[in-house]
Amino acid sequence: MTDRQKRPAYRATADGLRDAIERGEYAPGAKLPTDSELADRYGTNRSSVGQAVRLLMSEGLAVRRGRYTYVARIVHKILRDTTARYVRARREEGAARGAFAAEIARLGMTPVSQVTVSRVLPPAHVAELLGVEPGVTAVVSRARRMLADDTPVQLATSYLPVDIAGGTALEQEDTGPGGTKSRLADLGYAQEQITETIDVRAPEPEEATALDLAEDQRVYEVTHTARTREGRAVEVAVHVMPTHLWTLSYSWDLGPTH
Repeated sequence: MTDRQKRPAYRATADGLRDAIERGEYAPGAKLPTDSELADRYGTNRSSVGQAVRLLMSEGLAVRRGRYTYVARIVHKILRDTTARYVRARREEGAARGAFAAEIARLGMTPVSQVTVSRVLPPAHVAELLGVEPGVTAVVSRARRMLADDTPVQLATSYLPVDIAGGTALEQEDTGPGGTKSRLADLGYAQEQITETIDVRAPEPEEATALDLAEDQRVYEVTHTARTREGRAVEVAVHVMPTHLWTLSYSWDLGPTH
């Protein structure tokens, strides 16, 4: 028996349907054929089609709404180029309100950020990174639910010291072209050293709701810590991003090596 013959029918069906979606036979947002129609097309049964569709849903390529299944609105992953996104000219491109808005606009989609600004006591690990007293010192919080067109693609909360951000454009919903990082630079706190740590985990229930995720999908949690040339931490941002929607890219210029 060949490997192909050993392959479960639902996986072969998923492969065929995935290929059709990626080739554009079914456009983003389009309704897929019924399970019976797909079973006829791929020479299998409705049970295998159901398993195949659930697999594609876990990959973020399909969504179920009521009795019908649709192609996801975002089929190809969004590239988060973590090197280029912190170049000021890139994040201000087209008067974009920050790196995220510029990234989404380059894809031909409309970036939307639903912003809540407040003063909060930060989580303990954020307080430690910012060098403020945990449970005592409030910081400015900029919490965003971020969408590409009408698809939620990211949750991000930036925490900023009050002595820097208080009473400035950083406490406004719209911080202007370039977003938070450009306004920090204007205030004399340009970010010159960046550390990002990445974990992959299951979403919290409220995150799953906000990002329209299924139970078996996963998110990146990216913790971004930015410091000035003098070493002061001026922003800690926690990004929660569905793994099926994002590719994270990093590059460094190491210079001469020995």
